[in-house]
Amino acid sequence: MPAVAHDSLPPDPFAGDPEDPALALEALDDPADVIEEPLDDEERVGLLADLKDLAVYQALLAPRGLRGIVVDCPDCAEQHYHDWHLLRASLQQLLEVGRMRAHEPAYDPDPAGYVSWEYCRGYTDAVLADNGG
Repeated sequence: MPAVAHDSLPPDPFAGDPEDPALALEALDDPADVIEEPLDDEERVGLLADLKDLAVYQALLAPRGLRGIVVDCPDCAEQHYHDWHLLRASLQQLLEVGRMRAHEPAYDPDPAGYVSWEYCRGYTDAVLADNGG
């Protein structure tokens, strides 16, 4: 699976802005509090499999009008809507850097345009079964 180019990510609207509000948040971070453990082999294999699956899901479901995947967030108990390319970029970053960068939630997403990872898996299994594969 080819790497997602950094320039394919959405641009940071505050890039280079000395008034960037995120700078105040970064100042609160204590480097001693950040524990970044590298991904182990099992996590890396899992992420590579997720990226491969995501490409298949997008190829099968995007032509049907689906925009991406919805994920139930255990931290905030809300659903997060991820367009195909943004989820791919986030997973790729997790693979390369070991963590995902903060991102803005989808603006007023239409829930009908998003399906769960489980739905994608089931849909793909059904398509493969129908095609004898």
